[in-house]
Amino acid sequence: MIVADRKPIEEIIEQVKDCKKVLVLGCNECVTVCEAGGKKEVGVLASALRMYYANKGVDNRVDEITLERQCDHEYLEEIREKADQYDAIISIACGVGVQFTAEKYHAIPVFPGVNTCFLGVTEKRGLWTERCQACGQCILAYTGGICPVSRCAKRLLNGPCGGSSKGKCEISKDTDCAWQLIIDRLKAINRMDLYEKLFSIKDWSKDRAGGPRKVIREDVMI
Repeated sequence: MIVADRKPIEEIIEQVKDCKKVLVLGCNECVTVCEAGGKKEVGVLASALRMYYANKGVDNRVDEITLERQCDHEYLEEIREKADQYDAIISIACGVGVQFTAEKYHAIPVFPGVNTCFLGVTEKRGLWTERCQACGQCILAYTGGICPVSRCAKRLLNGPCGGSSKGKCEISKDTDCAWQLIIDRLKAINRMDLYEKLFSIKDWSKDRAGGPRKVIREDVMI
């Protein structure tokens, strides 16, 4: 899941303070789960903007729409006949949704309403934690399903480092040492032999070779 966090309302207002007609555009996917950009949050943000304009004594228009997704053409097309009515769109989808909306409606300013943080999980209501950096070179098969790239503060591919103590990372006593978690997991599944594997330095150039990364599946293309 892509995890995002709400931007301060002051930052959003600064972007649209002079706009007469604003559309707050939500997304029913990841940002809904992390309670940053779903239908409820669209309503809250739209209400805050209306109050701001009312306090300024201006009768500006703020509309709200929540799409199923903002990362698919078909759903973004749902606002095709309405988009040109607005001076600005505030997308409270993840950064992918903001960019894709801007590509589809390139003549209209599209502003982000959230900060996109990481790929993570819901540990409990109100707590989301990182699990993946989408590096494109997954080694989870060798680390017991625990990612050292996203969960080790030093991104060590061979650990633990000398700073860990009693299963905790040196950066904070509240942060688990990722490599201690990996070792414990490998012991639990009786695969400590995997710990003997040494990983080479990750070739980060593969992440940006030729520009933005792509996944192509010719078998599902139309």
